Amino acid sequence: METVHKNTRTYHSARPDGRFLSTMGFCHTYMESHRPKLAFDPDNPPPNWGNWVSAVRNKLRDLMCFPEISEQPLPERCSSEPRSGFRLERWEAYPEPGSVVPFLVLIPDGIDETNPGSTVLCLPGSATSKELLAGEPEMSPNQPENKHPETNQMGLWYAKAGMVAIIVENPGTAELDQTPLDGKNVNTGRDKLCGELLMFGRHYLGLSVFQKLHILEWARNQTFVDSDNIALSGHSLGTEPAMLMSVLEPDLKALVFNDFLCKNQARYVTAEIPASTWRHNNPLWHIVPGLLEWFDFPDLLSGIAPRPLIITEGGAAEHLHLVARAYDLQDARENYEFHYYPKYRVASSRSHDFEHVPKGLSQEEWFEYVNVDVPNHHFKPDLAVPFLKKHLNAKN
Repeated sequence: METVHKNTRTYHSARPDGRFLSTMGFCHTYMESHRPKLAFDPDNPPPNWGNWVSAVRNKLRDLMCFPEISEQPLPERCSSEPRSGFRLERWEAYPEPGSVVPFLVLIPDGIDETNPGSTVLCLPGSATSKELLAGEPEMSPNQPENKHPETNQMGLWYAKAGMVAIIVENPGTAELDQTPLDGKNVNTGRDKLCGELLMFGRHYLGLSVFQKLHILEWARNQTFVDSDNIALSGHSLGTEPAMLMSVLEPDLKALVFNDFLCKNQARYVTAEIPASTWRHNNPLWHIVPGLLEWFDFPDLLSGIAPRPLIITEGGAAEHLHLVARAYDLQDARENYEFHYYPKYRVASSRSHDFEHVPKGLSQEEWFEYVNVDVPNHHFKPDLAVPFLKKHLNAKN
């Protein structure tokens, strides 16, 4: 009979066969031993790169669980107002029956049908509004206060640099949120949203990507958009749909991944047993059912090579260098940049690089191992804007 190990932060089996009576223990050891079927192995790379990338793209498209729908109305412009150096337009998209998705378009002065501009689809962090990314007043008094309101004005930074910025919120966030009556937490409905999507075989990120692909297709057909120079820029939660879209849409020119990088599987395996309340490392809105069966985040980013990619907030050195190996194989190392948080930019400050990561870590301990400085998690315009100006041939 299995013994319960008290005062421990890791899973153990007391059985001689190593099996677990605890189902959670079984699940944990399954995660630890699993190797994704389409993982990128830097020591044994795929013999045909194009075939591997296509296999990753096709499987990812299956996992997105996109709905099959009839043709929907085209997006409509609701308003257009001048701003200093650009024009602010409010639009509505109708990606599927019953759905309205508002978005903003910032068009720099001088960009029009005679002079189309390089364009960036801007995807914000978890609870961030499109208004904040555009430097506009918030629409709701219940919108959470942003810890980095100036640096997180992603769309405004790009527009001031001469690029068209298209800003789309995350599902269930800001204008897309149904605020609870008590007004205490504008995201309390997101778990319910995720659960209801799962009941119909869909999921949060699949919905997010579907909505944004609809707007991307619209953008490609706008006369003020240089359709050969469209990039994606995501911060925090927004990096996930941005990454997935970059894999699915090989014509997209570049990706700004404004977050830290690590293998999710490794993060789950090292997590401690909670002392009281059980909760998953990531909320439901980060979960794509079946994704880790096939690949992890570094594998997906490797599949973007040789297109330009920047990771602005570092992460696990081993996983950052795994992606670098993919770019080396494509003779495109100059197209890949990664930068650590300022706190970790000096090599001597990263005391755990390439170390074996122990099990039983708290979230705070895990962040230390993968070089994450949580209070300084925000959009990095000093890195992202020059990168896209270089690779998108921006006008200014």
